[in-house]
Amino acid sequence: MNTTDNPVTAGETPAQELPAFSFEIEKRLPGLGRAGIIHTPHGDIRTPAFMCVGTRGEVPFVSMEELRALGAQAMLSNGYHLRNASPDIASRGGLAAWSGWNGPTLTDSGGFQVMSLGSGMGKVVAMENQDNLANTPHRQRLAHVTEEGIRFWDPVLEREDFIGPRQSMEIQCRIGADIHMAFDELTSLADDYDYNVQALERTERWAQTSLDVHKEHRDDLGYRQSLYGVLQGGRWEDLRRSTARKLGVMDFDGYGLGGAFLKSDLGEILRWCNEELPENKPRHLLGLSHPDDILIGISMGADTFDCVAPTREARHGRVYSLDGPVNLGPWKDSDRLIDNECDCPTCKAGWTRGQLRALWKSKNDKEKLYQYFHLASVHNLRFILRLMEQARQAILDGTFESFKEQFLDRYYHRNSHRDA
Repeated sequence: MNTTDNPVTAGETPAQELPAFSFEIEKRLPGLGRAGIIHTPHGDIRTPAFMCVGTRGEVPFVSMEELRALGAQAMLSNGYHLRNASPDIASRGGLAAWSGWNGPTLTDSGGFQVMSLGSGMGKVVAMENQDNLANTPHRQRLAHVTEEGIRFWDPVLEREDFIGPRQSMEIQCRIGADIHMAFDELTSLADDYDYNVQALERTERWAQTSLDVHKEHRDDLGYRQSLYGVLQGGRWEDLRRSTARKLGVMDFDGYGLGGAFLKSDLGEILRWCNEELPENKPRHLLGLSHPDDILIGISMGADTFDCVAPTREARHGRVYSLDGPVNLGPWKDSDRLIDNECDCPTCKAGWTRGQLRALWKSKNDKEKLYQYFHLASVHNLRFILRLMEQARQAILDGTFESFKEQFLDRYYHRNSHRDA
């Protein structure tokens, strides 16, 4: 197996001598935010940081060499989508080696994907009320929660399957990322307080099972794999604080901050959780990457982030600029760059909005369409990675609050009428 800093071979190094996972804080903001370094067997992650999503071990339309050149530090993959490939991944030395990334990696438990089959819910809803919200009727659900885990119908393989905390940990330890997520029950915005209490109690029981099973297998590939506990609790402060205190004293290496909630509640929910969690362990905000989410998340103590949005939105004709997101539809024949200040390969090569739009509209020419997917994905990823670099430097320089406000004012056109 190839690693970045600490090469080891399975069976060669005693478990007690395996490279340890650790986290150091370099600079604190006045509130909960901080800049630090996460040390993993495959290298360091300088935080705050964005983990590029390679769901199946690759980022669509972007090579591993390009990811490194863009400034990516870590890749996140998904236990659900890689579960059937996990024996092959293990035989090839784990996710970092198998994928060719050869750097720090994280896997999600796959719980969100499985739960979504059950309720048809969204993760975060950008609206200000919850009227008329409803889960998928029980008889139509493809997944059902039991005390042991989730029994579901796989719509791709067209067969029944089951994942619980034990199965999730075994899968993730075969995949062999540096960081794993405990198996949890994600509730939806349509679930009431009483159901959230039941689900949270189940998640806390699964957290202990996840820890126990993970300890059995975390050294199987010859390097120490680490585990984050996942916090749920919906939009209720008492549930969020209570579970943060309970999981905070358990033997997790860090914490994942999850749940379905209104976008406007993000800052408060993170504050509730991170005021209770131990300060000396890293926190990962699951599935969010818009600039306001990132900068609010940093302010409220999140260290790492992930989301498919940069590449997914690129494929749908939406590219990022400092003056706000750009929908390419109206920019036919435009000779304007996406962003005059961008240092990504796409912008440095001089690709214009009109040229990118023409490629995007080439629905019957796969070569041109895939070229667009590549150019736009590279741009969007670099935009978010550069934002993380600038935010980290602003923390170290003591200028984070002014940086945050200036960035958000410009990006969201606050107090202005810029034409993006």
